[in-house]
Amino acid sequence: MSARRILAVARRIAQGFRRDERTLGLVFVVPIVIMALLGWVLNEQKDGAVRVSIVNQAGLIGDRIVDALQTAAAEADEPMTIDTLADVDAAREAIRAGDTDLAIVIPDSLLDDLTSGTRPTLTVISEGTDPAAEAGRFQRLQALMADLAGQLAVPGAPAPIVPRIEVKTVYLSPDATTVDVLAPVFLGYFGYFFVFLLTGISFLRERIGGTLERLLATPVTRGEIVLGYTLGFGIFATLQVIILTLFVLSAVEVPAIGPIPAFTIGMGVESAGSPVLTFAIALILSLGAVSLGIFLSTFARTELQVIQFIPIVIIPQGVLGGIFWPIDQLPDVLAAIARFLPMTYAVDGLREVMLKGADLGSSAVQVDLVVLTGIALFFVVLAAGTIKREVA
Repeated sequence: MSARRILAVARRIAQGFRRDERTLGLVFVVPIVIMALLGWVLNEQKDGAVRVSIVNQAGLIGDRIVDALQTAAAEADEPMTIDTLADVDAAREAIRAGDTDLAIVIPDSLLDDLTSGTRPTLTVISEGTDPAAEAGRFQRLQALMADLAGQLAVPGAPAPIVPRIEVKTVYLSPDATTVDVLAPVFLGYFGYFFVFLLTGISFLRERIGGTLERLLATPVTRGEIVLGYTLGFGIFATLQVIILTLFVLSAVEVPAIGPIPAFTIGMGVESAGSPVLTFAIALILSLGAVSLGIFLSTFARTELQVIQFIPIVIIPQGVLGGIFWPIDQLPDVLAAIARFLPMTYAVDGLREVMLKGADLGSSAVQVDLVVLTGIALFFVVLAAGTIKREVA
């Protein structure tokens, strides 16, 4: 074994990196940018006001609770608003419309429970589609309710009674798992990622192999070339979305075979809305990834350079696309950027359909579909223009 030959090989690799500015940027600059982006989001994330509505069915003693909570909310360090609604149906409708975050139902049996020494039950209703965010809101509400027992003191009773809290949700079950909540994210994000990677590398090979140059020498227009490639790659994108959708929404139990224990293929997540609409949103997002992959691959000379676009294009969409934090809690600059990202609209649309049961009549779903389609067509036009500039 020769140390001189080993050093020669290592020197050749180092010189190759030194001549490739994109790779150096990926190694030294991009990680810092991604870490800075995460730090910016975490440090400057807005702590939005928690909106609480109270349904008072208990009369005067319930009014005491409402007044106490409103006073505590006004004095709290973290913003919170307290209002009242007529009944439970109105509270659920307000949550569906996004007009309130939590609803507290004070039962009409409250006074009887307190008089008899029975621990009363207050019901807290939440949306049920984002357990992490709702847990934070519930903690802030609990902090306000810490001194609520003092408002429930009944003359002659030995001590105030601390109420029991029962949690109910509008959409998912209170026992919904993390997989149930993140299923729309899995379907959208991973489909987008793999389709982009497949398209970018495949189109690069078409360029390197000379196929694209030969097509440009024919009467076929550049727009026709891009649309043809988009359709061709789109077939495989469609197959991939079908497989992902089936895997997320179905579950096949495989019995034990010899020493191999029984196992399940698929996640078995129940979609509250139409699986066909779920598939349509994921497909349009993936077709957008096809056109984006074609566009960006025209700036790459090697497969490694195509992969280098992932931390620049795909990862920031995971950070800013509403997957981990609501868009309205991001810093203003990042929230504005998030409005231009396809992942923002895909995640919103898939959550609306899979978690809330929305259909094509939903204005939110309509907006998401229109924007995703527009983004896909926008990159088709860009790709056609880029090919023209490249061979000019």
